[in-house]
Amino acid sequence: MTPERLKQKIARAALIGGDDPPLVALAGRQSDPRESGPHHHATGQLMGLLSGLLSVRTHMGAWVLPTTRAVWIPPSHVHAARSHGPFEGWAVYVSPAACGALPDQPRVIATTALLREAVLRAAQWDIGPLAPQRQRLAAVILDEIGAAPADTFMLPMPADARLQGIARALVGEPAHSRTLEQWAQWAHVAPRTLSRRFVEETGLNFTAWRQRARLLRALELLAGGMPVTAIAPELGYDNPSAFIALFKRTFGTTPGRYLAANLPQI
Repeated sequence: MTPERLKQKIARAALIGGDDPPLVALAGRQSDPRESGPHHHATGQLMGLLSGLLSVRTHMGAWVLPTTRAVWIPPSHVHAARSHGPFEGWAVYVSPAACGALPDQPRVIATTALLREAVLRAAQWDIGPLAPQRQRLAAVILDEIGAAPADTFMLPMPADARLQGIARALVGEPAHSRTLEQWAQWAHVAPRTLSRRFVEETGLNFTAWRQRARLLRALELLAGGMPVTAIAPELGYDNPSAFIALFKRTFGTTPGRYLAANLPQI
């Protein structure tokens, strides 16, 4: 499919409804990074990757997606997305009528082999009425979306405006070395209140939240080609071994092996 034809299909897919098919799938690749600001669709949308890395933000928080995960965005939910370097990906737009049995909040799910292959098959279809065989495959895709449990590795954002200010500052500069007490003073909140509210509003204590923000940023930097020896100080670690140890505890492998498994060259 040519880039222009793909663009036309994306525009058409984002508007499906009524008598249209329950879903429209597409797949493509892009050599340059792509960024879309906050926006929403009338349809539901599932986005996944075959290679590359994608960051997605919603009101619930932020996710960084490798090739093993996909993000589900229900109809009318505002979201923003950014790729990190070249990528090859796929998307499924689900008509509002077919979203009734699907999650009503954004979530990340594991990309099963069945889901990926079904989407790639459906991406070859033109938009229009589906023959019975295609209807059955579309039903499989919807079942896979609906049955998949939510992935818990995200960066949840606090609701309190003072905590949001701290969270945004740490996302923008993960290496910042302020202690919890110093951040509390910066945000004009008592340290004990800051500590308690972070757990109540994000499910993570302050230290764990900051570590997760750094790890998600590390995935982005790895995708951009930055060596581990440069990533460690960029994220506030005194030496690469400390960063590698945290990365391995979290993802079960070293940064280099993770990169090789999830970010193949296009």
